[in-house]
Amino acid sequence: MFSTSINPKALQDFKASLHGDVIGPNDEGYENARRVWNGIVDRHPALIVQCVDVSDVIAAVQFARRQDLTVAVRGGGHDVSGHGVCDDGLVIDLSPMKGIQVDPEKRVARAEAGLTSGEFLRATEPFGLVIPTGVFSTVGLSGLTLGGGIGWLTSRYGLTIDNLLAVEIVTADGIQLTASATEHPDLFWAVRGGGGNFGVVTALTFQLHPLAQVLRGGVIHPLARAREVLRFYREYSRQCPDELTVNASLTTGPDGHPVVILDACYCGDDLVEGERVLAPLRTFGPPLVDLIRPMSVLESTTLLDFVNQPGRSYAYHAEALPHLSDEALDTAIAFGSARPSPLSTVVFYQIHGAAMRVDPAATAFALRHDHSILEMIAQWAEGEAQPHLEWIERFGRAIQPFAEEGVYVNFLTDEGEARIRASYGDNYERLVQVKNRYDPTNFFHVNQNIKPAK
Repeated sequence: MFSTSINPKALQDFKASLHGDVIGPNDEGYENARRVWNGIVDRHPALIVQCVDVSDVIAAVQFARRQDLTVAVRGGGHDVSGHGVCDDGLVIDLSPMKGIQVDPEKRVARAEAGLTSGEFLRATEPFGLVIPTGVFSTVGLSGLTLGGGIGWLTSRYGLTIDNLLAVEIVTADGIQLTASATEHPDLFWAVRGGGGNFGVVTALTFQLHPLAQVLRGGVIHPLARAREVLRFYREYSRQCPDELTVNASLTTGPDGHPVVILDACYCGDDLVEGERVLAPLRTFGPPLVDLIRPMSVLESTTLLDFVNQPGRSYAYHAEALPHLSDEALDTAIAFGSARPSPLSTVVFYQIHGAAMRVDPAATAFALRHDHSILEMIAQWAEGEAQPHLEWIERFGRAIQPFAEEGVYVNFLTDEGEARIRASYGDNYERLVQVKNRYDPTNFFHVNQNIKPAK
């Protein structure tokens, strides 16, 4: 496959220069190495470079440039569109890079880019320190962060990027830089929400926060009561303090029946106050089951991993809703009641609190206002994709009249340049300027791509 386009002597020298491994289509382990979380993604790169340090990343970037190869960068491999792998090009696989250093006195951690969110929290939890990560522990920390980082602690501590102090990044010319508030501040601004457009981030430094426990879990209601439950959710979520985030989902319950779940996380320091704040949520209905209890942040982050299995097929679409109108809720209930697979889910994410009070121009992440994200997730283990893709397409069209133009970029699929522009809003042109400076040839384009100006 690649022998006709890659110089054999150059490839031999490249392999000899690395500390990690290079895997090609004829090598053992290739099939496993090319697979990402979404089983529907089926791409065949010419080379997969399993980097173990920064020198490997630099060598991979320089080799790809010389050989004119498309480059994909893989952290956790969790992107639904499969941007962590490409056909015929070179994959820079950061997953072996899992080093982490925690300074409990300064409350700072430096983490290499191959860590998942769960692995990061597992290292900081013994010190009683955390950062806001995503809703699943299996999501790669670097990809989560570069897109913004929305999760259970966002309303109190901001987005993941709001806790980022610095990144170490290998740019398109194969140079390693540190970007922070004082070094390459334009690049630091751009990577906080701008994704992988500007280079390969190899390490991230975060400000940590003390937090021992949260009140976390779901209350489950029958789907037949979805209308009254979601209307209650709309009113209740309007009153949530920064310490509380509640999401709602239309899904399949533990007993196999369709249900609506109100999933809460209270991350305040006073759990007695948390019990008081959560009391209306826990008594409304009343629910079939109440699963809310104290737990660690790490356990909270792993709670839903079972619904997010690697290797299954997934199709996503998400929209930002400024208001949860009756019509929007009814549309979601109609499609949530007609899911083509019991594994599929409809989720309302509550986006509010500290993260939404940051100036939209302070980072590349632009959607700094209270809203809800409606995510439609088709998931199936076997069979044809078409029924699931059609469900997503029809649902997306039906909900669009109630939606804003842009959405959280980590929830974007391959939806075109206009959708990317809308998601960055007024920040887009500034991102183009940074792209022009650090990647004028668009070397890093297998992503939610910000194209340089011609």
